[in-house]
Amino acid sequence: MVTGFVPCAAPLRATTRQTAAVSVVSRSASTFVAPSRRVTAPAAPAAPVPTVRMATAAATTKKSIKDLNPADIAGKRVLVRCDLNVPLDGKTITDDTRIRASVPTIKFLMEAGAKVLLSSHLGRPKDGPEDKFSLSPVAARLTQLLGKDVTMAPDCIGDGVTKIVSGMANGDVTLLENVRFYKEETKNDPDFAKKLAANADFFVNDAFGTAHRAHGSTAGVTAHLKPSVAGLLLEKELAYLAGTVSDPARPFAAIVGGSKVSSKIGVIDSLLQKVDKLIIGGGMVFTFLKAKGLNVGSSLVEDDKLELARELVKTAEAKGVSIILPTDVVLADKFAADANTQVTSVDSIPDGWMGLDQGEDSTKLIQNELKECKTVIWNGPMGVFEMEKFAKGTFAIADTLADLTESGCITIIGGGDSVAAVEKAGLAEKMSHISTGGGASLELLEGKVLPGVAALDDN
Repeated sequence: MVTGFVPCAAPLRATTRQTAAVSVVSRSASTFVAPSRRVTAPAAPAAPVPTVRMATAAATTKKSIKDLNPADIAGKRVLVRCDLNVPLDGKTITDDTRIRASVPTIKFLMEAGAKVLLSSHLGRPKDGPEDKFSLSPVAARLTQLLGKDVTMAPDCIGDGVTKIVSGMANGDVTLLENVRFYKEETKNDPDFAKKLAANADFFVNDAFGTAHRAHGSTAGVTAHLKPSVAGLLLEKELAYLAGTVSDPARPFAAIVGGSKVSSKIGVIDSLLQKVDKLIIGGGMVFTFLKAKGLNVGSSLVEDDKLELARELVKTAEAKGVSIILPTDVVLADKFAADANTQVTSVDSIPDGWMGLDQGEDSTKLIQNELKECKTVIWNGPMGVFEMEKFAKGTFAIADTLADLTESGCITIIGGGDSVAAVEKAGLAEKMSHISTGGGASLELLEGKVLPGVAALDDN
């Protein structure tokens, strides 16, 4: 599966998350700044995170674990909904980002003397328990990260869980089995939520990646557990994606890439109300270029969204938003790592060739547009970064944002494939915030209410 500039004949990644709009800045002919293509996390500590202005109801009115009296935590059984839905190769975890993101909240509760019960889903089991979707590998990884044995429960509800919990000491951690082994979880069945809550005294939601779902473990349990509060990760996600984006330090730029415009209309409209600059990358570029009357060869185009692209251009112009499109592109004669390539201006793309990355002039243009910005959010790659020939644009942007962060710019990587790209470049620790949510990030940017957040106690 691939992302970015995807040709019409190629399958689209179901989880691609990006947005866009248009009104082209003039072509730059300056020299391309090559990305470093770093593959390991930098040894130096990350730049200090700028103060985040909490400016929305979602970010300011919900209680977090930091609002609780420490004396009210010690000895209590705490159900913590984490997002531990990590990719597996058999029983081997191939990316533990979400597990590591959950550790601060878990440690906070452990150190406060709570008995910590972790809840999560993993994958999409079809009909009851499936060994390949067991959370047992996660328990092993958590044991390493926490420096303390994490007990793996045989289930998420029932007598087996009750027995384990009754033997827990303060500071102990138990991981409940996959909640999606029960169909009642996604149906938010009240009886299931009651059983899930039965072994706990209060609830902490730290699973931003599933906060846009009204499921038993994200919303239903709050009817039975008080207080119900946000964990440190969820609080941080709301602060950056709701607080910072709604009241940004300016100039504020959004970089949006990936394949399709159609499923991101709400985000596009929302961003056009907030940003000073909107930078477009990925396959969606060609819908906008074709809407301007340019030939795009065999590049990906949503022909039924051409009029929408034109309307978005008009909206941007009316609001004074600068829209930056690539001025040159890297073309391929087929969608493959060994394809023949050439670089052309966007107004001279030949028939039979498809765009799979932005060109050097485009990268330099974008870098120049970003250098004055004080807030930048990035969602979606600039090209098919999984293939080396078409990764330069994406990695160059990652390097640029890392440098901007060190200069005091707030940089937010908004989930999905842009996060994968930043991780691959070894630059995640150099950004202000890496979102763990995909769909949740997009819905929050659209201004939608997230059920998993709405269900928490107000401050």
